[in-house]
Amino acid sequence: MSQERVFDDIVTEFLLNTCRLRPQISKHVVQAVQECTDVMNVHPLNHTEGVIIPLTTGSVAEFYIEPMLPLCGDIDVMFHLSTELAIPRGHPPPTQLPPEFHNYVHVFEIVDSHSPGYVYLELRYFLKECTEDKKYACNEYKGWTHLGNHFWHGEDLCIHGPARVLGNFGYAPMFSTDQVSCLRCLSWLPQAADWPKRHRNYDWPESATVDRVVNNGCDVVGVAHHECKKDEWISKRQWRLSFSRAEIVLINSWIPVQQIIYHMLRVFVKTERLTDSSNTSEVFEFSNYHIKTLMLWACELKSSSFWNGDLNFIKNMCRTVAHFVCLAY
Repeated sequence: MSQERVFDDIVTEFLLNTCRLRPQISKHVVQAVQECTDVMNVHPLNHTEGVIIPLTTGSVAEFYIEPMLPLCGDIDVMFHLSTELAIPRGHPPPTQLPPEFHNYVHVFEIVDSHSPGYVYLELRYFLKECTEDKKYACNEYKGWTHLGNHFWHGEDLCIHGPARVLGNFGYAPMFSTDQVSCLRCLSWLPQAADWPKRHRNYDWPESATVDRVVNNGCDVVGVAHHECKKDEWISKRQWRLSFSRAEIVLINSWIPVQQIIYHMLRVFVKTERLTDSSNTSEVFEFSNYHIKTLMLWACELKSSSFWNGDLNFIKNMCRTVAHFVCLAY
């Protein structure tokens, strides 16, 4: 056996023995719960009624393994107002809503923009819950109003994309937090209609997981396409489709080997500083989002033997990287 193979086997055994199932309570999970509680206690700006409904996303929600190197650099929390809802354009307004929604709800239609994945939100309906049968009566809005994408206000705020970034406060176990405001869409969008139906050679994700993803719907987050930032009107009204709920379900359905390789790829990208290219450079910048998207794609295109037929993490990661390059280019 070659020295290289011995080294690979040692690394594989180490990762298998140290990447255990995450305990139910960790310091990241505790802070995520605290952040959700804090968000819920904030009264919505310019809203006299309704509450804020949070959702933990990102690494804290996606991973069920707990390796020695930390998975979570920060805490990600999305939240939406109980008085607002988004629906696909042309869909009828709902007559029933989950219990967390208020008895008076503004309904916005999702309208495509010229940038794929980016949309506008047009106010179309007012829903009011009837006390008799708990169903919602609908009144159509006759005006023409686009919802603005700026939830956060103040000169001292640190904004990154759609998120307000709250820094580390200097004492453990406090981590930086990204808070993202969004609108909830309870339906699966026509823009992604092909995803549940497309052919899958290796039955991943399985039909039950696909159904769960579709039934969870999606969200829209308040941020404009980078090429539209200079347009004053568009930059304040463009929103981005978000499938964070789907990603959480899909990544939690991976086998441990896939989660470990995904973690290794993220560490590799970070330690090799592949995300640090200058804005003027022509070199492609990787991010965790690129790794996540390509990994999800690879899981769908590759059989189970690709991941655990030869349980060698170094080899599998190199094969996955090579597959990423083929997919990206």
